[in-house]
Amino acid sequence: MLRKRVLSAIVLLIIIFAVLFLFNPFYFSLAVGVVTVLAVWEWTQFAGVHKTFWRLFVSAVFSCFLFIWIYSSQSYLNAGRVFIESAQLLLLMAVIWWAVALCFVVSYPKSAKIWSRSTFLQFIFATCTLVPFLVAVLKLRLSEYLVSPSYGIILLLYVFILVWAADSGAYFAGRAFGKHKLAAKVSPGKTWEGVVGGLLCAAVFAFIFVRFVAINTFQIPIPQFILLSVMTVAVSILGDLTESMFKRDVGIKDSSHLIPGHGGVLDRIDGLVAAVPFFAFFYFYVL
Repeated sequence: MLRKRVLSAIVLLIIIFAVLFLFNPFYFSLAVGVVTVLAVWEWTQFAGVHKTFWRLFVSAVFSCFLFIWIYSSQSYLNAGRVFIESAQLLLLMAVIWWAVALCFVVSYPKSAKIWSRSTFLQFIFATCTLVPFLVAVLKLRLSEYLVSPSYGIILLLYVFILVWAADSGAYFAGRAFGKHKLAAKVSPGKTWEGVVGGLLCAAVFAFIFVRFVAINTFQIPIPQFILLSVMTVAVSILGDLTESMFKRDVGIKDSSHLIPGHGGVLDRIDGLVAAVPFFAFFYFYVL
């Protein structure tokens, strides 16, 4: 099992770096679109859609929408101008959605009375989660694209590695010191000590990275950047908890078995779907 998990992780990293460095903006957006559609396929379970035909139908409709949207914006994407008329609104929508999700997680299982049996609400939740994620990934990747194609790669990789590093920090801190449950009814394994460890790891990583690795890369002062990084990790934890809440409500452990040893796409990006839009909104439009 461990061998399968490690091999899958290596293959995933190779694919991620190949897409980041080798794909032009249009094909990069299509690749992210494929990930988004796979996540929609998995999310249909949360909405109570279990028959394969209807899951395929919903995923196909969503993929058609994404392709038409991406294709119609191809010239803007190649110029690094990412959905210029809708990006800010969609990213703000994500920030609002994660505030709502926080209320759902804190009050679970009482909150399930609102959304548990509502297919419509679950599709709204999926849209508020996955569409801003796609937009945010492209916004970061294509930032300053015509001036410096590598700028966006650094920016996007920073957010990814920040979340992954903080997740590791939270894991080890939780194993070593964890006593107080964070959200026992949603994810019994997570502790407040793990959260503190993850946030401290994020702050240290952000300081080292912006101070010594990419001192002239980012557009905001170091203190604000570190604060944004810590808040981004906090939101990534919320993303993880939200997916755990939905899975617990429908009685499944993994969102799918698409990735050997790792579960499904949503299981791998549950923190990122919250963190990336949050970081992008505040980085580009607030700070």
